Amino acid sequence: MATLAQALHRHGPTYLASHTLSGSQAKAWRAIIACRTKALGGEQLGCDTCGHSHWQYHSCRNRHCPQCGARAKDAWLQGRLAELLNVPYVHLVFTLPHSLNALYGAHPRWVIDTLFASTAQTLSDFSGNARWMGVAGGTPAFSLVLHTWTQDLRRHIHVHGVMASGVLLDGRWHAPSRKPDFLFPVQALSKAFRGKFLQALGDARRSGQIDADPQGDASAWRERQRALYHHNWVVYAKAPLGGPAQALEYLSRYTHRTAIGNERIRAVTGDEVIFTVRADDQGGKKTIRLQGAEFVRRVLLHVLPTGIKRIRHYGVLAPACKGKKLDAARRDLQMPEPHPQAIESAREFLRRVARIDALKCPCCKVGTLHCVQTVAAPQWLPAPGALMPNSRGPP
Repeated sequence: MATLAQALHRHGPTYLASHTLSGSQAKAWRAIIACRTKALGGEQLGCDTCGHSHWQYHSCRNRHCPQCGARAKDAWLQGRLAELLNVPYVHLVFTLPHSLNALYGAHPRWVIDTLFASTAQTLSDFSGNARWMGVAGGTPAFSLVLHTWTQDLRRHIHVHGVMASGVLLDGRWHAPSRKPDFLFPVQALSKAFRGKFLQALGDARRSGQIDADPQGDASAWRERQRALYHHNWVVYAKAPLGGPAQALEYLSRYTHRTAIGNERIRAVTGDEVIFTVRADDQGGKKTIRLQGAEFVRRVLLHVLPTGIKRIRHYGVLAPACKGKKLDAARRDLQMPEPHPQAIESAREFLRRVARIDALKCPCCKVGTLHCVQTVAAPQWLPAPGALMPNSRGPP
């Protein structure tokens, strides 16, 4: 099966001949190339019954690596289960216009933080309005996840969110005033979101926070501002099918997803990368081809700056007040308290089951695998474009 690592290995030198990597891009590149190879070290496992042996190499655990997201997603999902409320949940998407893509290229950290802040402020303001919630000043409960890509790897900056229907006020949970699974009209959300982001954009220009803005000169700034004010800022809202647990599972599809997974890459040829994209809303697929260097360029567009948090929680779920406010909401909704001992026992059981499965010999299905020898990882990985071990261990 073709992989992202193979694409970087084959077409990376062509891209690097005319481009310079940022620190975070170089770090992600090295990790993806080295993931589950000798470069990260590993263990040789041998069967005590049939004599079979194989190498199992370590994972890179980089958040941009398509091989390392599944376990992180499962751990995140398990950690959020105790935070669910027994109310309907709504899926939301807030998208920035593409005319801001150049600004993102120059100031990604500012754009990301402002996108999160503008979205959170918009949802908090609407949640505190008695017109929509029946009470004024309530605290919502929602989580946001950043994405920066389209299916064909172009830049498309947006956040996905899952929001509980209702607010917490003085220890009581209040449902929306119209109907249980309707929060706010998307047209009103869109206008408020646009206003908050553009206000922050103007403040940042005046304070010198975005000096490298490619459209920072007076004429280009006015033209972009005019276009942004007339543009319809896309906001999507829909109640997911199923209950709270299904809503959380829905969000988990987005939390640890990478720009492209290995399952979508069909072939890496001498001059192209062939991969699939979604063709329609019914699950249809189509195949597209990109020149190798262009594919690498598009993948690197979506490497986030070091330290940026892709997943953020607000209101009742905010880390600073989650302990008290979440407990209050659960009590008012008459939800049973999570049993710490039962949760820990289940985790221990799953850990034991996973360990037994991992150590069963894949050849004879009877023997147990034991570590025969180990290979330590080097202190430093080779620079992007350098030769790397290409043998990979089992997933």
